[in-house]
Amino acid sequence: MTVLFASLSARIAMVFGLALAVISVAMLSEYWGGLIPCALCLKQRVAFFVAVPLLALAFIYARHAPLATRGLLTTIGIVFLANACLGFYHAGIEYGWWLGPASCGGGGAQALDTGALFEALQNSSMVRCDAPAFTLFGLSLASYNVFACLVLAGLALYKTESETSRS
Repeated sequence: MTVLFASLSARIAMVFGLALAVISVAMLSEYWGGLIPCALCLKQRVAFFVAVPLLALAFIYARHAPLATRGLLTTIGIVFLANACLGFYHAGIEYGWWLGPASCGGGGAQALDTGALFEALQNSSMVRCDAPAFTLFGLSLASYNVFACLVLAGLALYKTESETSRS
């Protein structure tokens, strides 16, 4: 049977590179592409903001503490699985399979009178969670996030034969 990764460090580097690429595309689509993220889009980024620094840390300590590093990779894999679930929930809202939370689509401070409400509405841009900002081949970015997170989780949770024989 062939081994997918020669070492634990190689697997960490692969997950790190892919996770960094995914969050970079999300950030670039916002800042250079002009796609304003909704509240659920922003929540889906948290997994990447947590995982990327932890993956860098895991890469540094992979040789010195392989057991702890595998535990950290398992935790990161679970984080990506949870994020895939959040992405699926968000995609379901976009495709009209179920309703989203009432808070998705705006937010901000409550207005105490009609003048304050009118001013708040003029100064805010509401981004709805049920309307995809961009689709490619009929799939929304939330759908692509599901696939990306499932791949990242699979890579993070994957154990080589040498790892399973040492455990």
